Amino acid sequence: MNNENANDPLHGITLKAMVTFLVDHYGWDELALRININCFKSNPSVKSSLNYLRKTQWARDKVEQLYIATVK
Repeated sequence: MNNENANDPLHGITLKAMVTFLVDHYGWDELALRININCFKSNPSVKSSLNYLRKTQWARDKVEQLYIATVK
């Protein structure tokens, strides 16, 4: 196993898996309170959220940080 990947908690986790986990864990309303972005507030769906997060690095970073904190 590559040593770089051993220290990366997101290695092998897709963005879709992260969003789905967070929605299942928190629900859309709580997720929108924790990460203030419109794709979680206004008519949210996994598909629309993924489209936005793939284009917007700062929002993706926030999702990744919340995922790591939630999984710990």
